[in-house]
Amino acid sequence: MSMNNSQFVYWTHIVNEGWKIYIAATEKGLCFVGSQNQTFAELSDWLKKNLPTHEIVKDDERLQPYADELIEYLKGERRTFTVPVDLRGTSFQLSVWDALGKIPYGKTYSYSDIANYIEKPDAVRAVGTAIGANPVLISIPCHRVIGKNGTLTGYRGGLEMKKALLSLEKVKFN
Repeated sequence: MSMNNSQFVYWTHIVNEGWKIYIAATEKGLCFVGSQNQTFAELSDWLKKNLPTHEIVKDDERLQPYADELIEYLKGERRTFTVPVDLRGTSFQLSVWDALGKIPYGKTYSYSDIANYIEKPDAVRAVGTAIGANPVLISIPCHRVIGKNGTLTGYRGGLEMKKALLSLEKVKFN
């Protein structure tokens, strides 16, 4: 009997022009993009909570396609992502994250816009919570969601990271 049915999650650390971000992927796709300048603990804590049975393996080569797309984006050379993602969440979270993926580069939507898009106009608060739980920063562009009045609101990666990403996309914000 084979005991080799353990699943793996692979990770690497992207360091590019002031950006330092941990990323991780399963066999199916990108599952985590960390916050700017955070330690490995951010990734490790997320994995313990979300993929507790997976074995964690550092594999720069396997993550190269994901790293390449993120670096191209951070250099202003890429507007959309083509790498697969492996998202784990509730059906509500998945619907919110799917909606985020449809926000065009250089545009911002409000939390209410997202709630209306998923046909749950009264769920603005829940939408905010789901956005805050987005495990794949940048690729799933939750940084493009701002307050109704154009102000920057919370962001898992911190407001400095959100400002940097919106500035990269030449978005005007209050």
